[in-house]
Amino acid sequence: MPMTFRIDFRPIVQVIGLLLVALAFFMMVPAVVEAQMAGTTPWEFIFSSAFTGFIGLALVLATRDDEPVNLDIKQAFLLTATTWLVLPIFAALPLLGLGLPEDATHSYTDAVFETVSGITTTGSTVLSGLDTMLPGILLWRSLLNWIGGIGIVVMAIIMLPFLRIGGMQLFRTESSDKSEKIVPKSAQLVKWITGVYVALTALCAIAYYLSGMSMFDAVNHALATLATGGFSTHDSSFAGFGMGAQWVGILFMLAGSIPFIAYIKFARGRKHAFARDPQIKAFLRFLAIIILGSTFMLMADRDWDFFHALTMAAFNIVSIVTTTGFASTDYTLWGTGAVAGFFLLTFAGGCAGSTSGGIKVYRFQVLWITLREQLLRLNSPNRVVILNYHGARMPTDLPLSVLAFLAAFFASIAIVTLMLAMMDIDFVTALSAATTAITNVGPGFGDIVGPSGNFASLPDAAKWLLSFAMILGRLEVFTLIMLFDPHFWRD
Repeated sequence: MPMTFRIDFRPIVQVIGLLLVALAFFMMVPAVVEAQMAGTTPWEFIFSSAFTGFIGLALVLATRDDEPVNLDIKQAFLLTATTWLVLPIFAALPLLGLGLPEDATHSYTDAVFETVSGITTTGSTVLSGLDTMLPGILLWRSLLNWIGGIGIVVMAIIMLPFLRIGGMQLFRTESSDKSEKIVPKSAQLVKWITGVYVALTALCAIAYYLSGMSMFDAVNHALATLATGGFSTHDSSFAGFGMGAQWVGILFMLAGSIPFIAYIKFARGRKHAFARDPQIKAFLRFLAIIILGSTFMLMADRDWDFFHALTMAAFNIVSIVTTTGFASTDYTLWGTGAVAGFFLLTFAGGCAGSTSGGIKVYRFQVLWITLREQLLRLNSPNRVVILNYHGARMPTDLPLSVLAFLAAFFASIAIVTLMLAMMDIDFVTALSAATTAITNVGPGFGDIVGPSGNFASLPDAAKWLLSFAMILGRLEVFTLIMLFDPHFWRD
């Protein structure tokens, strides 16, 4: 039977066009900042903004329709995947350095890697010499983190629950449209998300400034912190900042990794929105245990006082678990046990509906509930076991959905690791680069991609592969894999 295509691509192209116009507008923000701070004409942003805006406007006009944009499930899949594939292609243009001296330009491979890392809030970088880099480029990297962060929250809260990806159906919200039409009734929810996101970012910037950062550093790090993105304005990341700035970072990295729906509920009068969320309670409890244990270990092994050990442990552990990727020291020097511990923490992630990556807390919770149910069945085969999550009966397909996600997640890491190893990259670098890309953490392990290194020395083929892996992880694996399924395209 021949394959038939019944997907209407016009609304997808129209939304992509609108997003490119918005991206062109955002490009002018670092252009203005660079003109003011460096006193130069920011040609790299002017050319890039004009070209991106032209392409976006052309797409909008070519698909213009008087009817409001409505998306069904297949169109939502395509739009979600296409957005993260297309935007980095244009966001990379300023890094090519059009109109700048040759020593300020970067290859297109490096530019795309950097922008994919930014938009997916991974935080891996191929750039060095950040301390002397043009302020516009630094701000653009931070803005990409911030733009990607809010895009991730919107996708996680509105799109993914309807796509039933890896257990996300648990988090359909009261404001979401329960039909297959996704966009119209979600508009109010997007406004709430944006308001909360902007307010938290502003508070973070003020707190960083009060902790001793310059205004430029404070704004840049605030943009990257709430997005749990990890781009810094310095090669040493947070190593050059004091403990006050690190505690501000800890607080707002946690804020970015908490479900944004909880903020909205709290703002609308539900005073116990945070205290009653099972994800938040489990997440904070887990972090408290790990941080305190690591603090006492550092006090014993490195002879640090309690507060210093607590700060170092809390900042770097929260950074890894929330998949932010900031570093205040090279924690791989803390010993083999610490390296193994940080590697395992790379997989954890924050809460669903936040800006963080990784596996997410609720999936571990569902996995534990499923494991406990299986043990009960083994002990009492005739026993009727009802699976509950937060006092409500779980959907019957939820455990299978989570297990399928975990299988695809770890299979993706294995495949990417193997492909990197086939490029003559050593195993530690290959495994940690694949893991940090798919979990969207940022720094890996080893001398090359560890906290003290970057990804610049990897071959171009590896950078393209890791760029794909970052998008794969950011889109919860299935969103991208679905596009390779012939059944998806059949009517």
